Amino acid sequence: MILWIVLALLTAAVAAVLVAPFARGGKSRYADRAGEVAVYRDQLKELERDSAQGLIDAQQAEYARAEIGRRLLAAAGAGSQAQDAVKTQGHGLFTAVITIVPPAIGLCLYLMLGSPGLPDQPLEARLANPGNNVALLVAKAERHLAQNPNDGAGWDLLAPIYFRSMRLGDAEMAYRNAIRILGPNPVRLAGLGETLVAENDGIVTENARLAFEEAAKLDPANPRSRFYVGLGHEQAGRAAEARAIFERIARESPADAPWMDLVNQHIAKNGGTVAAPPASGTASAPNALGNPSREDMAAAENMSQGDRRAMIRGMVDSLAAKLKEDPNNLEGWLRLVRSYAVLGEKQKAAEALKSGLKQFPSSGELVALGNEIGLAVEGVTPSGVMR
Repeated sequence: MILWIVLALLTAAVAAVLVAPFARGGKSRYADRAGEVAVYRDQLKELERDSAQGLIDAQQAEYARAEIGRRLLAAAGAGSQAQDAVKTQGHGLFTAVITIVPPAIGLCLYLMLGSPGLPDQPLEARLANPGNNVALLVAKAERHLAQNPNDGAGWDLLAPIYFRSMRLGDAEMAYRNAIRILGPNPVRLAGLGETLVAENDGIVTENARLAFEEAAKLDPANPRSRFYVGLGHEQAGRAAEARAIFERIARESPADAPWMDLVNQHIAKNGGTVAAPPASGTASAPNALGNPSREDMAAAENMSQGDRRAMIRGMVDSLAAKLKEDPNNLEGWLRLVRSYAVLGEKQKAAEALKSGLKQFPSSGELVALGNEIGLAVEGVTPSGVMR
């Protein structure tokens, strides 16, 4: 508290020193110069009288007149400067007010609203009590791991945080350390695989595919890892192997599984035949996502091209509205992007891809889809590179 008061006083003192030249008046100097001018004028009049009476010869009178005139001009010029100083005295006062008042108001507000007695909190103290500050929590964990590099639980905790923050190099290191120390499990292996996919612009590299394959062996019921394995085969040109994996996922998944539409798309892409959708009236997540029912498909066969396109447009709009209400649906965003692309509406497809990536910033499927259909929006280039 005392320190702040001392600093405020020093600030006020410096401001006063700086303002003093502006605030100093010039009235006295102006009055002195005015009297001096009057004296010189009287001397000129007296010189003229002496010259007229013959008390001084013409040459001496000329010399004296020149000297008095010089002094008169000098005094008159100085008087003009003094008068200007008087005129600008008001500006000096304004400068003084502007210089002194804001620091004074700031000091008063700080004393009223601030906490001058509260001690500062260095980084060590903030790390000891980070609260809900994620950055401080990460910094605290990183400091701990720097001192205890074999703490597998710490690496296991940091890895997904790094991944969600798009610190992909750190995420890969954390996942590998967690796997090395704690051993492989489906979550760590799938996390490592997804990190490698994101690092390689949506491409399932050989190392990523091996990680997903091991995760699928440890947890055969998890379709996500198996999907990435199939995607890796598809990207490598092994259509038959990819199709077999996607068809197996389709057979073993419930008919209303939210990922079925995406899986069916890849089955068709690799030369397979997509199973017919479930009958109307059964619980169906694809219908919830805007997929046509059996009746819709039958009715579409008898429609004109314009009516059929209008029906498709209605389904796509319905899907977009549902995603706006519930955006936490990766398969829905994938369907919406692809639907707009099929309709030839690239701008809406790009906007849907951008919205999907905001909701799922590290989704390898969305990046791969953007790469596939050549979209370029903020955060994604046509090659799928994250910016």
